Amino acid sequence: SADGQWIWFRLEDSAENHIARIRADGTELERPVAGPLAAGAFDWAGDTFALNLATLDRPSEIHSLSAVEAGNSGGMGDPVRLTGHNDAFLATVRLGETRNIHFESENGTEIEGFVTFPPDFEEGRAYPTLLRIHGGPVSQYNHGFQFESQLFAANGYLVVRTNPRGSSGYGQDFSAALWANWGDPDFKDVMAGVDYAIEQGWADPERLGVGGWSYGGILTNYVITQTNRFKGAITGASEVLYIANYGHDHYQRQWEAELGLPWEGDNRENWERISPFNRVQHIETPTLIMGGEDDWNVPILNSEQLYQALRRRGVETQLVVYPGQSHGIRVPSYQVDRYERYLAWYDKYVRGARAPTS
Repeated sequence: SADGQWIWFRLEDSAENHIARIRADGTELERPVAGPLAAGAFDWAGDTFALNLATLDRPSEIHSLSAVEAGNSGGMGDPVRLTGHNDAFLATVRLGETRNIHFESENGTEIEGFVTFPPDFEEGRAYPTLLRIHGGPVSQYNHGFQFESQLFAANGYLVVRTNPRGSSGYGQDFSAALWANWGDPDFKDVMAGVDYAIEQGWADPERLGVGGWSYGGILTNYVITQTNRFKGAITGASEVLYIANYGHDHYQRQWEAELGLPWEGDNRENWERISPFNRVQHIETPTLIMGGEDDWNVPILNSEQLYQALRRRGVETQLVVYPGQSHGIRVPSYQVDRYERYLAWYDKYVRGARAPTS
């Protein structure tokens, strides 16, 4: 704050993104902006506090708070929306409802997530369902607007998003559960989310798809090496044979801290034990593989290795590499192409798996 009394920051807590502050001595944690919402970038200008804020049914817009000065304690009023960049477009479309869900995974572990329903959803009808997995893994799906889920819902899919172990917002132990143990507790948690949707009668168990980007793609690789329940998969910017990244990507310090130097002691076993490539013989799911040509976060060689293995085994697959792109796909025409390929792949292998059930 201007007077040096407060430290302001963004805080993730159970699928909510708050704006919080704490005294410089570490006491008096307060959350001036809290609740089922996703608060983003913020700043002060005089007595006005401005921030980006999104909810499940509205994309991020600029809001303001003006109840108190930056250095003072005390409550702040409700955020007032200042912009409406998306109002005209939203008036022309039907959004699918998104519900916040909680369910149990292995050993009673509580997992949180979201389900987005097609706009014309009817209770009693089971829909083709997509499990979409977030990146990170230290990240979380939150109460903000999720364009991708709405895109899939508008095309007739039920979309399941979960915050499995490894996610942020649920404490250090929850996030650290994946330390040198990728693809185990998180796999169980995302599958529990799918089973929850099936138990509610929303999801058709015979028409399931899975996919994600970055760690979402990595966990997709773990999913399809451990189960054949999914009719189609899309893995973007993922890794498969971790030793191939030694000396190549920008995570060298992280690899060494988590798995150890591969030539020392039994450390090489750590690298091989959690590499999805070493279970590639179990993959039967048609898989679309995607990535950026210049990705030094998760180098494209990982996607090439997975593609080559699936082709060699006769599994239906495609590899799409976007020229000049890094870990995120930034060129607008490439973004459109990616979404079109998403829908085409899922329509072919998931929606068309069999007739709807009711």
